[in-house]
Amino acid sequence: MAEYEVIKGEQRARIGFRDNLLYATLASMAAVIAVTLQANHRVELLLLLPPVSVLLGWTYLVNDEKISAIGRYVREELAPQLAALTHGQNQVPVFGWEVAHRSDRRRMSRKWLQLAVDLLTFCASPAAAVVVYWAAGQVRAPLLVLSLVELAAIAVLGAQIVLYADLKSSRAAPPG
Repeated sequence: MAEYEVIKGEQRARIGFRDNLLYATLASMAAVIAVTLQANHRVELLLLLPPVSVLLGWTYLVNDEKISAIGRYVREELAPQLAALTHGQNQVPVFGWEVAHRSDRRRMSRKWLQLAVDLLTFCASPAAAVVVYWAAGQVRAPLLVLSLVELAAIAVLGAQIVLYADLKSSRAAPPG
């Protein structure tokens, strides 16, 4: 139980940090756009958006994966260990919430919507900034190369976000 309390504390801290990263990303985007609009004809400043978004997006993704890994560990390791220690005396599943919240019928639609939000925030918005830079017609060779590298980084992040989206159905009955 002590281990459970410690890792759930870590999970809570990571959830708070992860959620704040979304707000930090939106604030960073607003700041870059505001500076770009205030700096007369300096659309190249939009190229600051992709590295900021990729950095914050990667940090968001890593924390999100650790949050999921903690939940998996509780479900697959700690719950069976505790059940074995109690020799099945408890008729209620151990840590039932860890399974129950994953088995509601709207989970998959939430996961797909969260994937869309993550891709829009961390990938589509910075990619749009690159396209706006290109469309402005002031593309210089070094910044063109930089923007292509940024698009590659955005693509890698997007692929990782999709890979870690946990879109498998979890509608199995809770153990018990």
